[in-house]
Amino acid sequence: MNNLTLPYLPQMPEIWQSTLNWQPTAQQQEQFQRLYESILEGNQKLNLTRITAPEEFWEKHLWDSLRGIAPLLKDEKLGEASSPTCVDIGTGAGFPGIPVAIALPDCTITLLDSTRKKMAFLEQVVSALELNNVKTLTGRAEEIGQQSQHRQQYDMALIRAVGAASVCAEYTLPLLKQGGLAIVYRGNWTEDENTAMENAVQQLGGVIESIEKFTTPLSNSIRHCLYLRKVATTPVQFPRAAGIPTQKPL
Repeated sequence: MNNLTLPYLPQMPEIWQSTLNWQPTAQQQEQFQRLYESILEGNQKLNLTRITAPEEFWEKHLWDSLRGIAPLLKDEKLGEASSPTCVDIGTGAGFPGIPVAIALPDCTITLLDSTRKKMAFLEQVVSALELNNVKTLTGRAEEIGQQSQHRQQYDMALIRAVGAASVCAEYTLPLLKQGGLAIVYRGNWTEDENTAMENAVQQLGGVIESIEKFTTPLSNSIRHCLYLRKVATTPVQFPRAAGIPTQKPL
């Protein structure tokens, strides 16, 4: 890669520290830069992201990815698990999974997406960044959630929400071990959504542990993170067949 022709990400150590009580090491900063360069190059062939300006990329892809796991950055541990396993559902261009993998090297991250071209690209990125704690998995969340090698196997599940939050719950909770944590990344959040979400999560064996509202540090955009705790076994009928969760949300 030719660093002379590619822009540099801002480092923002003060903002990292003041907002997340954490900041990247020199090695992690270098990995963020290489990730950024890889995305810029991949964008020329694949439609990965419209967010390419350095400061916007830093805020909306790096900082936002790590804001969701802020409680874990402080001690780099997830509950009782010493080497936690995590799945990033619908990872797309690798967010939030790859930044999380960089920040939490003891955590094994599985990037899940149904688009083969994107997954092939991410395999190249993971290799270039020498991220030995990242795996890739091509498939749909509804199907993976019914496979015994993945169902109830993960300590943590991440999902950047585009559809209804109840759909995100149906994608994440079946994959979690009992006691596991789902983190749903959202933009806006309303009381009406809260009621629907509580009903869905209860059916899936979970509870809403907390909902955090925050603003992003550069553009002051409002964001939310929903933390769902798995407290009981998810009934066997969930997740429902491919397409049904989005067509008929719980």
